[in-house]
Amino acid sequence: MSYRKLGRNSSARKALFSSILTSFFKHERIETTEAKAKEISGLADQLITLAKRGDLAARRQAIARLADEEVVRKLFDEVAKKYSDRQGGYTRILKIGPRRGDAAPMVILELI
Repeated sequence: MSYRKLGRNSSARKALFSSILTSFFKHERIETTEAKAKEISGLADQLITLAKRGDLAARRQAIARLADEEVVRKLFDEVAKKYSDRQGGYTRILKIGPRRGDAAPMVILELI
């Protein structure tokens, strides 16, 4: 499987993804770089699919991935119900142009 390293070692990358995913499910949309958004999008879809399963094992897997149990509760109670009839593709990436400081391509990642 191929993935983006994002200039970090594996533990820093895992921590970054955990914090971004937590913020994403808390606010239901975030502004980030395009590379990070493309990685997060797939992980968010996996977590929503887990939440749709809804059993204890799935909840524990989600808690291991996310930093906040309150967000896991929201994911399982609200977000999973919202997408119960949808088979996949729960996120949307909207390009918003380059970042001012370093011209990194910025996007808005949001739930559909």
